[in-house]
Amino acid sequence: MTRVRGVERILSAYATVEGAGVHLHRAFGYYEVPQFDPFLMLDDFRSPRSEDYLAGFPSHPHRGIETVTYMLNGSVEHADSRGNSGSVNAGDVQWMTAGSGIIHSEMPKPVNGRMGGFQLWVNLPRANKMTKPRYQEIGNADIPTVSPRPDVNIKVICGTVNGVKGPVKDIVADPQYLDVTLGPDTTFSHPVKEGYTAFAYVISGEGTFDAEEGYRISNRDLILFSDGSSCRARSFGKGFRFLFIAGKPIREPVAWRGPIVMNTSEEILQAFKEYDAGTFIKKKA
Repeated sequence: MTRVRGVERILSAYATVEGAGVHLHRAFGYYEVPQFDPFLMLDDFRSPRSEDYLAGFPSHPHRGIETVTYMLNGSVEHADSRGNSGSVNAGDVQWMTAGSGIIHSEMPKPVNGRMGGFQLWVNLPRANKMTKPRYQEIGNADIPTVSPRPDVNIKVICGTVNGVKGPVKDIVADPQYLDVTLGPDTTFSHPVKEGYTAFAYVISGEGTFDAEEGYRISNRDLILFSDGSSCRARSFGKGFRFLFIAGKPIREPVAWRGPIVMNTSEEILQAFKEYDAGTFIKKKA
């Protein structure tokens, strides 16, 4: 029997400053651990003002996590300690597994005066924290869109919708990452594995996420769902667009300092000692 997930919590993204002075909105982060397990943070860096983001994120380390960058407009130019470089452009996704360690930079750039996107941090379990770093870089043209009805469009980044699989694969958290657009006054339902964490982050329009329609949420609001086997949404007004993300919880201790996420404070101290000593990057990894 289908068990529709209820709304466990509603959050509104708050303004903060990261990197070398990038003004962005954080949907959830450090203070919400472990409510979103295995997810650690979601940042929304959409902005019409170039001065909000041009300072970017100069060279910095990561270990023990995955970072997922999804662009709507403009681009992010990246380069790392392993000699990788390139651009994540509008509609593209970069799923980076930092694993044992990456030192990289991410510099947002406008295109036709526009820039914006999202970065999600996904935790890695203890057994995978020191895995070999890797990238999955997927261009917009290679991300399928599913339209089960004329008023529903779903961009499938990761996971499966109506038998169509997203191009991001072999991720430990077994995630779903969908960009969902609903037309006006449209109802949408999507299956989710029971026991998995699931949330939705609104990026335009207005709607609701359960049978009770006494509330409406809109741009930069986030819904954390309770457990169940499906999630439901309904749009109002001119339509509704949101990111839908789900994954398997790790249920392990989290030790987090800046860009490093491990299981113990000792592992965090060791990571920063290696960074200071120039031994952070594992040559055999």
